[in-house]
Amino acid sequence: MAAHAGSSFTQCSRWRYVKEGWDYTAIISEDAEGRVRGAVGLLIRPLPLGLSFLYAPRGPVCDLSDREALRDLKAGCDAVAKARGAYALTWDPDTLITDTDCIAAMEAMGFKHITGGLGFETIQARFNYRLDLTGHTEESLIQSFSQKTRYNIRLAQKRGVVVRACSKEALPMFMPIMETTGERDGFGIRPQHYFESFLDGLGEYARLYMAFVEDEPVAGAIATCFGGKLCYVYGASGSHHRQLMPSYLVQWAMMQWALEEGCHLYDFMGVTGDITDESSPTYGLYRFKKGFNGRLDELVGEFTYTYRPFAARLVSWAMALRERLHALRRSWGKKAE
Repeated sequence: MAAHAGSSFTQCSRWRYVKEGWDYTAIISEDAEGRVRGAVGLLIRPLPLGLSFLYAPRGPVCDLSDREALRDLKAGCDAVAKARGAYALTWDPDTLITDTDCIAAMEAMGFKHITGGLGFETIQARFNYRLDLTGHTEESLIQSFSQKTRYNIRLAQKRGVVVRACSKEALPMFMPIMETTGERDGFGIRPQHYFESFLDGLGEYARLYMAFVEDEPVAGAIATCFGGKLCYVYGASGSHHRQLMPSYLVQWAMMQWALEEGCHLYDFMGVTGDITDESSPTYGLYRFKKGFNGRLDELVGEFTYTYRPFAARLVSWAMALRERLHALRRSWGKKAE
C-alpha cells in the first residue's frame, strides 16, 4: 500500500522494527476479484493480566469511504483483539477533519471519535504543516518560498554551510545538537539508541542529514521518505553559527531528496492548532516553517473501539496514577535541588 495517497511511514511494515515493546501484525482486505483494496499495520502492546492495546498509527490505508473495506479490516482487528485480549483498538487515518464520509463510516462501526484540543492531546499530532510538491521542479519550488527563506538558503550556501546525508555513525554528532535544542525549546529528547533503531528499522526509507561549518556539526534532521511523502520527523540546531542559517539548508536538502523520489508531499509534521498566535511558545517554529509557503492541515483525529470497557477503565486509572507518581517524583527532585 506504499503507493496509496493515505499511506505513511508508520504504516510501513518496517515500522515494527522501530517500536520496541510492541508486537506487530498486518491485515489485508481484498475485493471479490482478489485485488488488494486496503491494509492496516497493527501494533500490539502487551500489558499485564493478559491484556493488550491495539494501535494502527495513521491507519487504515484504504478508500476511507469504502465501508465494505473498512468493515473487513475492522473484522481482522477484531480477530487479533480476541486472540490477544485487547481492551481497545485505536487508529488515526491520514485524512482531514472535513472528511465527513470517513467520520460517518467509523461511527457506524461503533468507534468513538476523539479530536482533542489545539495541542498534542492525541497519540499522533492532529495539526500538520505541509507543502504540496505536485508538479514542482527544484527551481519552481525554491521560487515558491518567501523571499526571506530563499535568502537564508542562499546565505547558508554562500557562507560555506555543507549538508550531507549521513549514516547512523554520525549520531554521536547529532545527539549533542539535539540535546541543545531540547534544552533551548523545553522538550524532552529520545536516547541515541532510539534514533539508531529508527534509522536501522526503516532502512532506505529514512535518512539522517547533518549540516557542517568547516567540519563542525551545527544542525541536523532525521526524515523519512515513504508512500510519496517526505516527513521531517526530528530536527536539531546548535548554538554555534546559527547566523549562517544551517537549518534552512537542511530543509532544502531534504526537499531535494523528496523531489528526486517523486514525492507529492513534504510534511513538516506536528504543530499546535494555535500556531498562528504570536503569543504561542511555538510561534517561532511556525514562522520558520511558514517561509516555505505550505499549509496547515487539521487532521481527523483518533477513532477508538473499546472491546472491554471495564479493562479500559482500569488501564486508564493505572496510567493516570503512573503519571501522577512521575509528576510527584519530578517535584521532589526539584525540591532536592
